[in-house]
Amino acid sequence: MTTETTPLPDQTPADDRLSIDECWELLDREVVGRLALIVDGHPEIFPVNFVLERRSIVFRTAGGTKLWGAMTSKPAAFEIDGYDAREQRAWSVVARGEAQLMESQAEKEAADARLLEPWQPGDKNFYVRLAPKALTGRRFTVTRPDLWNTRLADPRRASFE
Repeated sequence: MTTETTPLPDQTPADDRLSIDECWELLDREVVGRLALIVDGHPEIFPVNFVLERRSIVFRTAGGTKLWGAMTSKPAAFEIDGYDAREQRAWSVVARGEAQLMESQAEKEAADARLLEPWQPGDKNFYVRLAPKALTGRRFTVTRPDLWNTRLADPRRASFE
């Protein structure tokens, strides 16, 4: 028996959706994001430091699972999120597209000029570009921490206390 489901419409209020330009601005402020790929038939998530170069997300990696997954997983996704304690608002940006290995030395140098350097030791000789075909984001007010039993490490507590 198969059951068809109708996808739920986007229930994010229009005023909480981020514009494409706002998404790019938030991406440009961050240095670490999460790359989501399908590897050997299951989802994998890799934290990567990155730069923006020509309206695309660029990171360096060594040969291995992440590189192989980036080259074979179609499509790929990339996500960043954050919290503004002053405004008590959180945000999230998701880019979806295909990852491509950068071959051109000029493109690699352009990424390096944006200060793309690996955080983890070791050779990270492969440059990968994710040019988003879809870029979405949202911003939302977070629930006050006094309404729940909030952990001491929760960043919302600092803005409330």
